[in-house]
Amino acid sequence: MNIYIFKSEAKNELRAFAGDAGGSRLPPQFRPWHAVGVVGAGKALPHKLSRATVEDAIEAHGFQLWRFKAKEEEG
Repeated sequence: MNIYIFKSEAKNELRAFAGDAGGSRLPPQFRPWHAVGVVGAGKALPHKLSRATVEDAIEAHGFQLWRFKAKEEEG
């Protein structure tokens, strides 16, 4: 399964994985969603996230949300 990565414009730190390129089942309260990438079948997800967990969530709910935390800048 290809896993598509989306970014919420409503909540800057919010990302989502979906099973379709259009993100048709992503939660509407965080629209608009913008596609930012795709992970091919069998490839590792970013940030060491569990592919099995994400695939299970996509099968059950159509998406998996996650919060992106930028590294703090060194000062």
